[in-house]
Amino acid sequence: MEQTLTWRALNRALLARQMLLERAALPVPEALERMGGLQAQYAPSMYIGLWSRVADLDRDEVTRLLERREVVQATLLRGTIHLVSRADFWPFASGVHKTRLEWYVRATRSQYDPAAMEAAVAELRELLREGPVRRTELDKRFGAPIRNGLGMYLDLVRVPPSGTWARRRADLFGAAEDWVGAPDATEREGQELLVRRYLGAFGPAHRTEIADWAGLPVATVAEILKGLDLQVYRDEAGRELVDLPGAPLPDPETPAPVRFLPTWDAALLAHARRTRILPEEHRSKVFHVRMPQSIGTFLVDGQVAGTWRYTAGQGLTWEPFATLPARVRRQVTAEADRLADFHG
Repeated sequence: MEQTLTWRALNRALLARQMLLERAALPVPEALERMGGLQAQYAPSMYIGLWSRVADLDRDEVTRLLERREVVQATLLRGTIHLVSRADFWPFASGVHKTRLEWYVRATRSQYDPAAMEAAVAELRELLREGPVRRTELDKRFGAPIRNGLGMYLDLVRVPPSGTWARRRADLFGAAEDWVGAPDATEREGQELLVRRYLGAFGPAHRTEIADWAGLPVATVAEILKGLDLQVYRDEAGRELVDLPGAPLPDPETPAPVRFLPTWDAALLAHARRTRILPEEHRSKVFHVRMPQSIGTFLVDGQVAGTWRYTAGQGLTWEPFATLPARVRRQVTAEADRLADFHG
């Protein structure tokens, strides 16, 4: 009979694997692989997400890693920008390329022109031979509707200094084969790595959660899981959860420190609901239509307990959802001061 895991056990498993119980003394590329990549719709968020997880993070070193191509920023999972290690780039890109393209064709069926897109892709290939291209140039040449689909056909990366702390708009594109090298993973190899990365970063999990995170069909994920050696658990509702053997599963009563998370942190997204890291009564305060970029949050005892923001002139301010004990307020203030220094 499978072991039943409480929500608190799943919460502590997530925090441990996301390096939110204890900052990891790891090189940034290894940290990114451990956390399953890092969503980077807003460039500073990836720096802050790493700061919360990696011990003694040097902000400028993250930019240098981008410049040295040891980490790569590109549109990958669920059609959103992610920061990944160079080693993970092609497996991730190859694993989701087909499903991303199929989604784009379905979403634009009424205005989709295969011949026009094929011609635009060929023209862009030639243009990229001369070096990276800015989004404004792509809009000028092709128009926004076609530009939006080019990355579904041709793998592109965001080229620094765009998409960095100093230049936050990620609007300079290069050909992935020129920036990273030739593809070195098949679609199946990429999908298998995606499943392993998810379980290592967010497990134990249900197959639908893996599919939601990766942007893959549930049937594809289920087929891959059949070929893996897995540990099986149940959640409190009796739903089957799978995991990598030997993956961290801390005591549910393990203390969790205060941690600040950036906008769109993947630990808070819907695929991780089982962990209750973002209590459902607070979800609309973090993700809603009037705030498409979400908002910075902080954790107390492993759950979102309030929001924060940093503004020029005012510095870092934070607001709890409920009154916090004095001891906890001191802990939040201390961590906020450290994050303010990181901004500085």
